[in-house]
Amino acid sequence: MPEARTVFVTGCAGFIASHLAEALLDRGDAVVGLDNFDPYYPRPAKERNLDLLRPRPGFAFYEGDLRDADLLGRIMAEHHPTAVVHLGALAGVRPSVQAPDRYMDVNVTGTARLLSAAQAAGVSRFVLASSSSVYGGDNEVPFSEDQPTTSPLSPYAASKIAAEACCHAFHHLYSLPVVALRFFTVYGPRQRPDLAIHKFTHKMLAGEPIQLFGDGSTSRDYTFIADIVRGLIAALESDVDWSVVNLGGHRPVTLNELVATLERALGVEAIIERLPMQPGDMVRTCADVRKAKAVLGWEAQVTLDEGLRRFAEWYRTAMMNDEWEWAVADDGLKLYITLVRPPFDVRTPPTRAPVPGSARRCARRARAGDARRAGHRGTG
Repeated sequence: MPEARTVFVTGCAGFIASHLAEALLDRGDAVVGLDNFDPYYPRPAKERNLDLLRPRPGFAFYEGDLRDADLLGRIMAEHHPTAVVHLGALAGVRPSVQAPDRYMDVNVTGTARLLSAAQAAGVSRFVLASSSSVYGGDNEVPFSEDQPTTSPLSPYAASKIAAEACCHAFHHLYSLPVVALRFFTVYGPRQRPDLAIHKFTHKMLAGEPIQLFGDGSTSRDYTFIADIVRGLIAALESDVDWSVVNLGGHRPVTLNELVATLERALGVEAIIERLPMQPGDMVRTCADVRKAKAVLGWEAQVTLDEGLRRFAEWYRTAMMNDEWEWAVADDGLKLYITLVRPPFDVRTPPTRAPVPGSARRCARRARAGDARRAGHRGTG
């Protein structure tokens, strides 16, 4: 077991970072978490992630913004982290098309300020979460780290390219050891509700149609969360001064194949609504992972069938709680809904799909449920 360290984890209440924090605490490391609870998806979902961390010895948490240089300085001075894992960012390709300036501000300015704080504090290792979206539309698959990243298809992708560039500058100027990890479509328990597998699962179990953009031939290289966490820890333990590394399954799966595999995992048949391709979407992704194996000794272990089985098991268990959230699409905008109880028994999915309800009717029911709960519980 490596010597215990203190790791500063940004975006700590989110999907990937909360899993990483658990794994670090399991190893005996101390974790200092930062999250600003951006309303991109509901705060209660992130609070449930933190509920798994807050009682544990060695965990400290701060609510605040990555761009707050004073806050970053206070955290560094109080906790003296030996490493930083930067997972906090505004996520999502399609939403970035609507708010490019905000994505650049948070993802680039926030990264630069975190790098400045880490360098000033003498941090010995900085790990950046980047994305397969940096490869854009011009590169051939499988994507390798030496391919150019000069043709991003979305502001989100451009912000990740810029974040990588900031990291390289700090490595070059200040000898800060950095590993930038390019994640390929991460999925698993506690996945964000706006991502395809989570969203499809909710709608399929509810007997509602799922929206597929394009003819289903687009493909993604899906990577299970446990494999990503292993890669992050390998990057923390590595002795490389500077490297950009893909973390992917190297097994691209078409959208149609994904839906068929999810149908088997859930035991239901999907109702499919076909829509045109969306601006900013990549046609295919596939990771060349030879460098990950050479530099980090890493390769993916969990197959898509096994990963979706684990996700379905988690989803059914999580949805047995009294309150939960998910995202639905309404006229191209995400509308977040909270219901008191599931409108179906998630443990025994229907063999026949109920008649789909519209997003607006669901929203009205959700607002009525919110009002009833406020009457019972007060506004706190």
